[in-house]
Amino acid sequence: MNLEFQSDRLSFTPLSEADVPAVFALHAFKEVAAFNTIGIPESEASTRAILAPKLDPENKDHLGWALYDKENCFIGEIGLIFAPKRFKKAEISYTIHPNHWGKGYATEAAKTVIEHAFNNFHLHRIEAGVAVQNEKSIRVLEKLGMKREGRHREILPLISGWSDNFSYAILLTDIKQVKR
Repeated sequence: MNLEFQSDRLSFTPLSEADVPAVFALHAFKEVAAFNTIGIPESEASTRAILAPKLDPENKDHLGWALYDKENCFIGEIGLIFAPKRFKKAEISYTIHPNHWGKGYATEAAKTVIEHAFNNFHLHRIEAGVAVQNEKSIRVLEKLGMKREGRHREILPLISGWSDNFSYAILLTDIKQVKR
């Protein structure tokens, strides 16, 4: 299965060791760190450790892609974490460089990965979690057609303290209904 693909404006390449410095720098931005639940990596080595499951080509439960624009500029990363196969679901996450916010890249990237996941991994459901204060990411998820399914109280350890989380999901049948 080809894990490299493209959208109209983006190239998706499996995360590699070469991407670690860019991902480290991305997560060091204050705006990005505000909603980062993994903590701010202290170094490239700690970033590499956090990304280890996505950097391992043998690990099929965690997939990650570096996002590059048409000028081959790193603009972010996106990933899927798969539940056990019988559930036919995965969780999507993404982080876009602040210099590229407001340009539709997060929506384009997530839409492409969702379609890729439904078409190639035969999933039934894709989920996402988002801090209730993260209005930009909430808009992205809703543009994708994801439905808000619930709220988890004080589940996210953010820099600002414990935050509630909205749970979102999209089903394969939701995508099929949109295409009709």
